[in-house]
Amino acid sequence: MNIKSLLLGSAAALAAVSGAQAADAIIAAEPEPMEYVRVCDAFGTGYFYIPGTETCLKVGGYIRFEVNFGEDISGSSDWDAFTRGRLEVISKSDTELGELTGFIAIHGEGQNQVTGEDDFYMDEAYLQLGGFKAGNYLNWWDANDLPGELDDLGSNRLNSIAYIYTGDAFTAGIQLDEIQESDIPGSDNELGLEAVIQASVGPVGAELLGSYDFGVEEGAIRAIGSLEAGPGTFYLSGIYSSNPNEYYSSAEWTVAAAYAWKATEKFEVIPEFQYFWSSAAADGSFTGDDYWAAGATVNYAVVENLTTKVSVAYHDDTESWGGLFRLQRDF
Repeated sequence: MNIKSLLLGSAAALAAVSGAQAADAIIAAEPEPMEYVRVCDAFGTGYFYIPGTETCLKVGGYIRFEVNFGEDISGSSDWDAFTRGRLEVISKSDTELGELTGFIAIHGEGQNQVTGEDDFYMDEAYLQLGGFKAGNYLNWWDANDLPGELDDLGSNRLNSIAYIYTGDAFTAGIQLDEIQESDIPGSDNELGLEAVIQASVGPVGAELLGSYDFGVEEGAIRAIGSLEAGPGTFYLSGIYSSNPNEYYSSAEWTVAAAYAWKATEKFEVIPEFQYFWSSAAADGSFTGDDYWAAGATVNYAVVENLTTKVSVAYHDDTESWGGLFRLQRDF
């Protein structure tokens, strides 16, 4: 091997090594694959996975425009319009102890008041693991009533903790409520107790709800039944309240009935009637007069997720008419 051959071989080797190093220097690392939002169908429609987690999230709510109208005892008529936006955020995931749920609902309302201020507030917020539920939410007195807009069957929202058993056709629950006896800071709070049994068999549904207010040592019992009959569903409810309490304070006894007539897939008419015995008096006892209320609600689905509602009622205690018109877009 002569000098010329050795030099040529060395140059070729160096070129090969330099070429390899240059090639390595310009190779860019491949980007990590982007994680797109995945649909979560384990808990129903509308859920998606939060990227990087196994938690499913759903966002919903509604926009409502409503006009309330009516007359007072003197016969003077008036009306009031307001707009509400409701935003719901629901999180769900499966755990070794059952389904874990978080729920937040926020309301924003514009009343067109002189101040121009809108009212934003938390409507509900709770967590639930399996059958255990805790937070501030619609309890059974508030969540379940007749389908129209007339009935007065109880309404409150409390800080509560509950255990709920849910079967295929049977539900039972027990709940402890915080009852604030006064808005004065430092005043003592009391406890309330609720228990409910619900059942559904074919066209028949029934609920029995009982509650006790330990603060005033009074309680109330409510029953609601429903029956699919003809082109609609018939509802009947009754309440007994020992004296005004956190759960029911309108009257000692009341009975309410309604029929939800589904005229078409989009059009529904709901006539209602309710009678009250021994209504609440000014002194806080059930020594007031008996009275009744009657009216009807009409629901119409304009398009998917857009509905209208018109409700009119007559109240015997005030001898006055009143009602509402509502336009609502759900999402």
